[in-house]
Amino acid sequence: MSELEPQDWAIDALGALAHETRLAVFRMLVTAGHDGMIAGAIAEKLGVPPSTMSHHLATLERAGLVQSTRESRIIRYRADYPGMRRLLVFLLQDCCQGAPEMCGDLFTQLNCNPFPTQNA
Repeated sequence: MSELEPQDWAIDALGALAHETRLAVFRMLVTAGHDGMIAGAIAEKLGVPPSTMSHHLATLERAGLVQSTRESRIIRYRADYPGMRRLLVFLLQDCCQGAPEMCGDLFTQLNCNPFPTQNA
């Protein structure tokens, strides 16, 4: 499989996220961290039939936003953090017309806040 151009890949990734269930799955897996979740637990938590969930997970995996590993008879899914970073970098690479300080407070909007302000 050939590597897609960055814009084409971003369109695929954003398209995968442009569905209520897939966006919920992706956010759930980001929250789950390295441990990820098994497919059945994801389907149960979101109230989606397993066959439908399988389709959504495959779409996210093809888009480079989710990774899967087989553990005996179950499949564990994890957020693909490099894929997530790739999408975020694509979206923000031309941010602020070359003045990145305009976006300097972006991380203060996040609950995880990896860059706390010095006044905190």
